[in-house]
Amino acid sequence: MTGDHLKALMGLQAATPVLIALYDPHDRLRYANEGFRSAYHVGEDEAPTWAEIMRRNHAAGRGTVLKTDDLEAWIAATVHRRGKVPFRTVETDLHDGRWLWMTETVDQKGWMLCIAVDITDVRAGERKLRQDRDFALRASQVDELTSVPNRRYTMERLNEFIRNCAENPHMWGCVAIIDIDYFKAINDRYGHHRGDEVLLDFARQMQEFVRRSDCFGRIGGEEFMLILPDTTVGEANLILDRLLDKIRNARPLSNIPEFFYTCSVGLAEYREGDSVGDIYSRADEALYIAKREGRDRVKRHTLPGSDREFSPDQTVSSARIRPLRELPM
Repeated sequence: MTGDHLKALMGLQAATPVLIALYDPHDRLRYANEGFRSAYHVGEDEAPTWAEIMRRNHAAGRGTVLKTDDLEAWIAATVHRRGKVPFRTVETDLHDGRWLWMTETVDQKGWMLCIAVDITDVRAGERKLRQDRDFALRASQVDELTSVPNRRYTMERLNEFIRNCAENPHMWGCVAIIDIDYFKAINDRYGHHRGDEVLLDFARQMQEFVRRSDCFGRIGGEEFMLILPDTTVGEANLILDRLLDKIRNARPLSNIPEFFYTCSVGLAEYREGDSVGDIYSRADEALYIAKREGRDRVKRHTLPGSDREFSPDQTVSSARIRPLRELPM
């Protein structure tokens, strides 16, 4: 592309009414044309995250119309679904009366290009039908309490992760099972409502640790899964150590300021030939070791000889390992 071509392109994208935005793998805005910045009230020199844009526009009654009574739950549910597929379309309405049709294109490194076109003239009945369809799809994928992906969606993503690794020898990654320590005791002592508050706090604390390429979901009562593609077991361990440190300092019960909680984590890396049940069982086994050794820690199950901390001869009771047929989808 010549200098003249590039100059023409930049001039046209600045003048077009189409909204154009580029987000980095951490969902921070790195480029936006005037159409986008005007619609979402972003200054020329600003680089907020998508969540920050939604929060401040919602507070000011501008930008996207958010039909929710719980903004943070809506953000949590949306963050964990953004950019999880290479391409998708969404529709949204703005406080200024416009209705937008937006495409999201994501590359392998997690960069996302968003392009939105004004479709206000499309018949309202058709828009409502598509909006109801999108709402039903979201409800089928999201855990009702925590607003993160539910077990079915998370296990589908785990299947996809295993399939991608099997089909692409250059791909690798890790899976972590995270369990809130002594959760039954929390419910027994403080009540199930307080237990729900702890689950909500944990899900929201996780937001800053989940990259666009990752998947984080609730797979049981107090049990969660984090899928980390293209991540070595050492890198995953560091991420999870930071998570546990943040959880230790969280104080989720405002009327009980002294209350705190911890988590235990079992971590396993992908091995060639793994099935979903294989990697799940190794992460589950590592979680059992973490709890047996005192909780509030990360234990990892890695390839033979690659990690002295957890070698194959450190086996545990087979009763603890749940076969794949017992894993509800």
